[in-house]
Amino acid sequence: MSYAALIRPVVDRVYAGASLTARPAIRAYYEQRGLRPGFEVSFSFGLLARPMPAGALTDALVYTSGDMTGELDQGVATVDAEGAWHLTPLGRELALTAQRTIAEAAEERWGAAPDFLPRLADLVGRLLTHGLTTGGPAFRAVAPVYEPPDAPAALRLTARLGALRHHRADAHRAAWRAAGLTVDEIRALPDGPRRRAIEDDTNRRDEPIYAALTADERLELLAGLGALPN
Repeated sequence: MSYAALIRPVVDRVYAGASLTARPAIRAYYEQRGLRPGFEVSFSFGLLARPMPAGALTDALVYTSGDMTGELDQGVATVDAEGAWHLTPLGRELALTAQRTIAEAAEERWGAAPDFLPRLADLVGRLLTHGLTTGGPAFRAVAPVYEPPDAPAALRLTARLGALRHHRADAHRAAWRAAGLTVDEIRALPDGPRRRAIEDDTNRRDEPIYAALTADERLELLAGLGALPN
């Protein structure tokens, strides 16, 4: 099994766990403001650093309706002449709150913050830097991530893991497109040889980002993320 295939579920578990734990607090915050959460929550770590190009956003939302009218109607984002999406001051405030809330939820899940969190954040940071030469459009739109000054290790790690997941997402989209499939076809594709071939191609396309780490460092990252409590 490739390293990309081995670490994918671990990265997903850690990031998704923090995000799910944060969801009630984020929803409560939005309800107090009379607003609905949108893309500024999903892509906070990238949008706080730079506008999101139209093509990157289209790719990132390919499995959804891609409807962005809510963000525009709520005054969370604007679109420039090239189609890039920018946060408004309100959108930036919301994104900062979402980023911080996810990090706080991670600390809650993990209990007393493990002393190896800064090391894990550093390792993932090196992956993101290397991934700028190997990633697709969505990844390049969200990396490097935005981190407030003096950001705690939990925030650095969750933000960087959020961006890392887009390297694989780009790889997966490239794999099923290379196989001649549409988004509806890949969503409906059952398990079997064709599905497994696409997953193998996804792993092949995702694997180069991990060349930034030595073999020992890859094991350290896998073990460290795996040791974080559910």
